[in-house]
Amino acid sequence: MDNLTRWTSGTPALDLLVPDPTGLPPLCDREEFSVLLKELVADTAPRLFAVAQEYGDRVDGRVAAWGMAFEDHAEVISVDGHRRHRVPSPERALRTYRFGTRIVPHLMWP
Repeated sequence: MDNLTRWTSGTPALDLLVPDPTGLPPLCDREEFSVLLKELVADTAPRLFAVAQEYGDRVDGRVAAWGMAFEDHAEVISVDGHRRHRVPSPERALRTYRFGTRIVPHLMWP
């Protein structure tokens, strides 16, 4: 028995934070529940986007970051993994990837 379980009189500590579902009936059979979960995932999936950088006037370009757009914010990570940030919108991520006047970021939706 681990320490957390011992401290909570045999109940796993995290179970104390979640209502006990014992006695509640299943919503449906396993097959239908699987379909419901797949629909939930499809309905709530974030949209993938990229931040591409243009060097000069179409002289060169690269993908600088990838992001996931959620309903109320976006999560962005640079391709080198050194920068991660949360922004109010995908468009706001562009500010981080502008570099003077010679490198211009573009929001791209694959």
